[in-house]
Formats: sequence, structure tokens, C-alpha cells
Amino acid sequence: MTVVLTVNAGSSSLHLAYVDVTAGDGGTGGPGGDGVGARLDRSTPPADAEAAVRDFVAGRPAPDMVAHRLVHGGELVFRPTVVDDGLRRALDDVAALAPLHLPPALALLDQLRRLLPDVPHLVCPDSAFHAGLPEPARTYPVPARWRERFGLRRYGFHGLSYAYATRRAGELLGRPVADLHLLLAHLGGGASVCAVRGGRSVDTSMGFTPLDGVPMSKRSGAVDPGMLLWLLDGRLTYDEVFDGLYHRSGLLGLSGGRSGDTRDLVAAAPGDPAAALAMDTFDHRVRREMAAAATSLDRLDAVVFTGEIGWDQPEVRHDVCAGLRLLGVVPPTGGNRDDDGPVSVPGAAVPVLVVRPREEFELAREAAGTLARV
Repeated sequence: MTVVLTVNAGSSSLHLAYVDVTAGDGGTGGPGGDGVGARLDRSTPPADAEAAVRDFVAGRPAPDMVAHRLVHGGELVFRPTVVDDGLRRALDDVAALAPLHLPPALALLDQLRRLLPDVPHLVCPDSAFHAGLPEPARTYPVPARWRERFGLRRYGFHGLSYAYATRRAGELLGRPVADLHLLLAHLGGGASVCAVRGGRSVDTSMGFTPLDGVPMSKRSGAVDPGMLLWLLDGRLTYDEVFDGLYHRSGLLGLSGGRSGDTRDLVAAAPGDPAAALAMDTFDHRVRREMAAAATSLDRLDAVVFTGEIGWDQPEVRHDVCAGLRLLGVVPPTGGNRDDDGPVSVPGAAVPVLVVRPREEFELAREAAGTLARV
């Protein structure tokens, strides 16, 4: 039995799971069984997160490897990498690229390295799935000396989620991933879209940082850089702009501060114009990014929704797909499923699938591959 402890510390969540990668189909969540044992899930990191993690690990046999989700590896980590002291020190230099995600993730990495010092720790960057983006898709039209000096490029994120959802889509469609052209949307507290051709990311909405792309729960997504320069020219301080873009924008800002949760806003929209605007803007921006990403594909074999919203919010799926009719997509009319699968109408030319987000399976898969090579 080979057991991996998977660690996913988000900006507002904490997820740990022991995954037996020898169980069922290797811990991918398919029909053979998912191999997941004990779990720790917190929607918001508690004040005693360190104690909760210590208690979760205590008394259990040491895993064969600990696999950590690393949202942004910058130019330092482009693929899953075993952590040593030198790499750990260097990771502090990229923490500012994902200020909501990397500090808590690195704190958790430090804690678990202390608790499990004899176990190898693997960091799996979300940007790895997008590392092979075609050059025109990853290159920013800024001075070359800036790109070379600072490593400015489109990195893309949610890669662990996209890798898993792509593989599941192939299973659900009964087709090899290498033959598929897919549009995927990971919609949750953070949100992005991705075009996948032959199992490889060819375009994605997030860029140099996880602040880019579609509006999110509290993050702005893409805005006019000229507007930001104007605001910074004596109208707002850097700290005010930073706080506004990361903590007060997105659905929360659009709804006038009512909520950053689509469930609240969908329920309130009939009687609250600001909530309705928030959802209309979110849906518009998601389908706009999906339509743009579709230009990197030769055809469209399926649309795949994942992430907490993508999995569990049928109103969002319907309204996003309603704007994709030009691509041959028919809006799904049903509700949620209890399992992964189609939500599109029977016989749809372009199937619409939902895949439950299971980043722990992708973390475990990367760890199993690393263990097999050592």
C-alpha cells in the first residue's frame, strides 16, 4: 500500500487527505474506488489551524509522501518538485506573486516538514499544467527587457483541477484525451477558464498572477491597466488598490458588498438589482473568456464545468452556456448530479459535463509518479 498525504491550502480553505494510490484505479476517483481515507476540510482556516493539522497527523502512520498544492511556482518551480532546504528558502521569493495563497501554503509546508521530517515533501504547482502554453498565448506585449528581467509571462492556474477534469472528461466521453478539444471552466472562490487540445493547455484566462481573468468571489479579475495607473496617480494609495482588487471586488464589489457567494446572489437577484448585476456580469465575463479561448481549438468536443460553483450551481451553468450558442452549445436545463457526468440535453452536439473538483487525486497521482521514479 502506498499512501500520500495531500495538502491544499487555499486563500480561504484548508483541505488535507490521505490517499491510497494503490486502491481502485490509483486514486483518480473512477469506478474502482477513490482510495481516500481520513480527511480534514475547513472552509475557512481556523485560528487554531496549526493545532488542527497537528491533531490530524498525530497517531496516524507516516505517509510515503506529502504532496502540497503550490498555486504559483513562478520561474522557480514549473513541475512537481521534491522540497529541500534550498528550494524552501527560494519559495519565499515568489510568495508575493500569489499573496492570498502562497503564505498559508508555505506555513503549512513548514509545519508538516517539522511534523514529518523523514517523509519526502513534493510541491505541485498549479501553473505546471500550463507550462507548455504556445508562445503567442503566454507572451505579454510589454517591453522585451521587462519580460526577460522579471519573467513576465502568462502562467495560468487551477492546473491541478484542469488536469483531473480533463482526464475525467475523457473517461466520461469514452474517448482518449489525446483526441479531445475541450473548453473547461473552474468556477469557485477563484475562477478561470481553459482551452485544452489533446490533453494540453493551449489558452487560459489567468495570467501572471491569480488576480487576472474573470471576476471571482472577492477578486476583480481583469481590469483596464490604464484605470489602475489613473487611480494610483494620487487618487488611491498602493495599499488601497491592492486591498480593493484582492478583497473588495468581484462578486462582492459588484453586489455592493452584499455577498461574494453565488448562492446568495442567485437567491437575491429577483429582488435586488445589484445582486442581479453581479450575476449577469459574472456570467457574461465567463462566457466571454470561454468564447475567446475557443479560438485556440479546431473544434469543440465538450464543455466541462468544475470548481464549487461549476459543480453545484446550475443557474450559472445555464446562463454561461446560453451565451455560447454560436459554438453549438445548448444551455443545460436540469439541476445538479450526484456524480460526474453530462448535464446537457440528450443528444446535444456539444456535451456539457460537470466534474466534481478533486485536486487531491491529481496531487496523489503526481506523488505516485514521483515515487515510482526514485
